[in-house]
Amino acid sequence: MRAARTYLDYNATAPLRAEARAAMLAALDVFGNPSSVHAEGRRARAIVDEARASVAALVNADPAEVVFTSGATEANTWALSAPWRMIALAGVEHDSVRAPAAQLASERGAIAVELPVSGDGAVDVALEGDARGLLIALQLANNETGAVQDVVAAGLMAREHGAELHCDAVQAPGRVAIDFRTLGATTLSLSAHKIGGPKGVGALVVSGNAPLAPLFSGGGQERRRRAGTENVAAISGFGAAARAALRDLAEAGRIAALRDRLEAEVRRLTPEAVIVGDTAARLPNTSCIALPGTSAETLVIKMDLAGIAVSAGAACSSGKVGRSHVLAAMGLADDVASSAIRVSLGPETTDDDIAAYLAAWKRICGGASLAA
Repeated sequence: MRAARTYLDYNATAPLRAEARAAMLAALDVFGNPSSVHAEGRRARAIVDEARASVAALVNADPAEVVFTSGATEANTWALSAPWRMIALAGVEHDSVRAPAAQLASERGAIAVELPVSGDGAVDVALEGDARGLLIALQLANNETGAVQDVVAAGLMAREHGAELHCDAVQAPGRVAIDFRTLGATTLSLSAHKIGGPKGVGALVVSGNAPLAPLFSGGGQERRRRAGTENVAAISGFGAAARAALRDLAEAGRIAALRDRLEAEVRRLTPEAVIVGDTAARLPNTSCIALPGTSAETLVIKMDLAGIAVSAGAACSSGKVGRSHVLAAMGLADDVASSAIRVSLGPETTDDDIAAYLAAWKRICGGASLAA
């Protein structure tokens, strides 16, 4: 018998994987400090080193380039903390990129450059002349629409003009293959809980030429790049999740087929529905669905009451739905943007989950008014 609830909010957080839980429980019994040279410390260090190698393999980086952080928010803040002369980014970037960029512009006088965004979510990166001192911040995939950016082309352009590139890759692992070398990024951020690891741990992948000073002063951990005793158990869970996420790539075709089935049936049931960004390259697991004239907040609540977990286009820390800056940057009409919800699938999503969602959608949206 199928579970009473259907979870379709993997882009917000993925359920903790069994292998990540097992790795964390085992690591909790290893009490040594990974900076200590005795046997207990070396055991803890070995766990951290194994996880570092696994996270590096997830993005085809060298383990020495992986710096563990408290999550992608810290990683993004750190990447943007250098004294850049200019920062170029689009309105579709995550708030953990947009906020530190705005802070840098306000406190240090950096020039913020807004990159144009097409109606399907594609960011246009164009450079001319000497761009030294410029940081381009370009996400690999958008958390709301699933739009995948051409980071490789942007990285090549950055190198040709002397600029640097930071890539927020949080939503991409396990869904599309990632090659840190090919992307041409100076830095790249990751988050464990997006791939079935624990919350509160992430990484910044840092190339050798990144002009970054440590955010924290203190000990010499993480090759003197991030002070503080490593969270060994969480890092171990991150490593286990990274190994599993690599295996998930084989499931991308199945997940995309489920997503396409969901979208096709939504269109059949409600022809007025809009699938945001469906003409662009997208993550195989993400669908942003708008039903003009309805309230996204109301729809999310009704879906929750029906046992379906989805989310609206954007949510603040209080849990209240606000207008999505992503959809606004794409130039979508207010009635579309205010009605958009996000459905995001994961490796555990089944045909029954899609059927449950569609049954709920039919009951809730089949002619019923959901206006705010």
